[in-house]
Amino acid sequence: MARSTARVATDRPGRYAKQLAAHMGRKVPAEWSEEAGRGTLAFGAGRAELTAEDGALLLAVEGAEEDLPQLEDVVGRHLVRFGTRDELVVAWQRDSGEAGTVQRLTGEDG
Repeated sequence: MARSTARVATDRPGRYAKQLAAHMGRKVPAEWSEEAGRGTLAFGAGRAELTAEDGALLLAVEGAEEDLPQLEDVVGRHLVRFGTRDELVVAWQRDSGEAGTVQRLTGEDG
């Protein structure tokens, strides 16, 4: 399985992770533990891990290499939408060493 990670700078990582898990949980199996500061999202094409730490939300997606762009986009796009006020930017780095996709606000979004 291929893997891609992103470190999203925010002073509210737990809040955003909880919101992302709750929203995505309407469509896919999702878990969030406030105590552990960790959660998961299970997609048909792979899975995502959410980890809240001081000053950042760590994201990781795993799946077939050809599915990584879509997994990155779905997780990143939703997070950016929730973090509109904070202008969150999600820049993915693949474990192969290549850059992944980037999600950020665009003129049409805000």
